[in-house]
Amino acid sequence: MHEHDERPLDADARTWWEARYAERDGIWSGRVNAVLESVASTLPAGRALDLGCGEGGDVVWLAERGWTTTGVDLSAIAVDRAARAADRAGVGTRTRFVAADLATWTDDGEYDLVTASFLQSWPVAIPRAEILRRAVGLVASGGHLLVTAHAAPPHGELPEELRDYRFPTPAGDLAALELDTGWEVLEAAERPRTATTPDGHEHPTVDSVVLVRRR
Repeated sequence: MHEHDERPLDADARTWWEARYAERDGIWSGRVNAVLESVASTLPAGRALDLGCGEGGDVVWLAERGWTTTGVDLSAIAVDRAARAADRAGVGTRTRFVAADLATWTDDGEYDLVTASFLQSWPVAIPRAEILRRAVGLVASGGHLLVTAHAAPPHGELPEELRDYRFPTPAGDLAALELDTGWEVLEAAERPRTATTPDGHEHPTVDSVVLVRRR
């Protein structure tokens, strides 16, 4: 969220994010998220699903390491950019991108890794807890579900109108999954890191990480 963003906060999430992506050619770094890299690097490549894939940085990284990966995002603009990024990286045949609302999107497949990195929308709400619960049903036997979230503002203070936003916690995200005894909790903790603002300044922040495995 830009400090002086003038997009209406009463817009629906799809409209808001399409407008955000339309502002410029790329809004994310294109690099893999550090938590996903640390987890996926320990797993054998298989089928992966990235929920809220944005411009495809995580999907491309996974595909480059042998995963057959699907990315889903609310924004058609983001999905188009992701597909082009995969083609440029030479992994287009190992990737699939879908523009869809994760609250209603369905898929018949099962995945060895389902990941949601920073699936948050504090300017306009999304049914995040419902999306995470639905993700549980997409994990194959022996597969992993990884949920990484901003547990604090990623780039300094939030604008005044957004300061009542409640950041996710590991306990809250774990509870949202509503897991039964067929799951093993491998991690539910905060991970501190150093973030870099768009103008190049560094500051400490923290991520919420939940990693579970279907038995």
